[in-house]
Amino acid sequence: MPQIQLDQDIRSLSDFRANAASYIERVKSSRRPLILTQHGKSSAVLIDVEDYQKLLDKIQLLEELSTARKELDNGEGISHEEFFNELRAKYTS
Repeated sequence: MPQIQLDQDIRSLSDFRANAASYIERVKSSRRPLILTQHGKSSAVLIDVEDYQKLLDKIQLLEELSTARKELDNGEGISHEEFFNELRAKYTS
């Protein structure tokens, strides 16, 4: 996801309402998020659907890695090396 350009990517909610279709098209084509303000304060962010899915996927992966790390730190689970040794033993027969 490209970096936000502050002079172009922040719009008021009323401006967005008046030009919603063009702003949505711009977000899709530029892949840059659009920050919407309400009463002069940031209120919402509009991002491309694919970029949103990528963010969700990254969050899920990071949560799974964090859980795995905690399990290993608590002596649960098996090490990376043990896992691959088991896979090799299972599939090289």
